[in-house]
Amino acid sequence: MTSSSIAVRELPIFPLPEVVLFPGRPLPLHIFEFRYRMMMNTILEGDRRFGVVMVNPVNGEISKVGSCAELMRFQRLPDDRMKVLTMGQQRFRVLEYVREKPYRVGLVEWIEDEPTDENLYPLGQEVGQLLQDVVRLSAKLTDQKIELPDDLPELPVELSYWVAGNLYGVATEQQALLEMQQTKERLQREVEILTSTRNHLAARTALKDVLK
Repeated sequence: MTSSSIAVRELPIFPLPEVVLFPGRPLPLHIFEFRYRMMMNTILEGDRRFGVVMVNPVNGEISKVGSCAELMRFQRLPDDRMKVLTMGQQRFRVLEYVREKPYRVGLVEWIEDEPTDENLYPLGQEVGQLLQDVVRLSAKLTDQKIELPDDLPELPVELSYWVAGNLYGVATEQQALLEMQQTKERLQREVEILTSTRNHLAARTALKDVLK
């Protein structure tokens, strides 16, 4: 019996269009559909955890890999809607759905990045430098003060989740990053994304300087 086959449990599933949750990243939600209000009331009586999976808006396909969300704070509104703040925890893969109404409940297995003895800190430092370049160029281009947070993760795996969780408008790319099970592969892909973004911003900044 493998460790993954032991770590199997049922988990309420919340499919969200173009939303990919990563471990360690916050996700605020406005709960208004009746079935999901039922879900929240149920998980509040338990361990306050449910699964978030991305729905592809093009074909309606529900991803099989998502992240567990832990409900940290909630506020009930007068009409029984809820505002909740959740935090991403472990990643999981949906093996099958054991129930679909009133909301989905999946049988899931937890997944983690494969362990490695390779030193990934230099790769993480490269990602960090590219992040600084992107932020500096973005600030210059928009004439706004933009800064990276002081508590940017240092551990390569946590940094890879932070970067992936802060990409915007590219849910399918985020989903691909979430499904990777090698930290090195995720960081290398983020180097490619950030390098492309930096080069694009540098070109736009140079054009702005010329047109001044």
